[in-house]
Amino acid sequence: MVTYLLKKSYQHKDLKEIDFKDLWGDHGLFTTMWIFGRPPKILFFKKNIKNLIKSLTIYKLNKKNIKKNIINFIKINIKKNIKYNHLLRVAINNKIISISLRKKPKPKLKFNLKLVNYKRYRPEFKNLKYQVILKYLSKMDTTESDIGLCNNRKLFESGTSNILFIKNNKIFFSKNKIYKNITLNFFEKKVQKIIKKDILIKSLYEYDEIILIGSGKGVTSIATINDLQWKRKSLKLYNILSNIYKKEINKCLIYK
Repeated sequence: MVTYLLKKSYQHKDLKEIDFKDLWGDHGLFTTMWIFGRPPKILFFKKNIKNLIKSLTIYKLNKKNIKKNIINFIKINIKKNIKYNHLLRVAINNKIISISLRKKPKPKLKFNLKLVNYKRYRPEFKNLKYQVILKYLSKMDTTESDIGLCNNRKLFESGTSNILFIKNNKIFFSKNKIYKNITLNFFEKKVQKIIKKDILIKSLYEYDEIILIGSGKGVTSIATINDLQWKRKSLKLYNILSNIYKKEINKCLIYK
């Protein structure tokens, strides 16, 4: 069960606070950001907000002053004297903006991916249709497991992250229409070309490494896929990506 440090909801129409609603299952969108340190820093804050506003416009949920209101609600709820290591979630539907903070799980090196036959609704967006995924994750220790979303014998993404596949020092990513998170966009500018291709389940044994990337998982190496008896063969690219990511964390500015 998720334990919240903070959970607040506000109405669009008058900006008044109401009883908290997580908005899961609604027509709407969300973004999750890593907030850490004291005073706090939020990794890729501006890029996450920009991406959220872009998606809200496509979803026709871009209300007047919504960017300003989101930033203000975050600002009034973040305390300078708290040492954070949390995931900051902003969820929005047609009537409500909800903000919550939960502790960030620390993935273990022995991390397993469980394959499930499920494709998200409109997977190119980070929408709120997550009930099936949340049901799976609620039965897992998310420090050591995630689900891999599969359909038509292909692997697309995890329940929480984008997935990179490494073979012969080359980096691959599913070419199917799925949400590209801010962490993936960051790595696309920092490393060699990331090649898009169909990731066939029957061909997973060919990959030396499989790596989750995202706000919650950071850079996480998959050790096993028990369903296929796949095991990690290397940590080479994981170590390279982790070092690049750590440098970006160290450059992150204090949230003001």
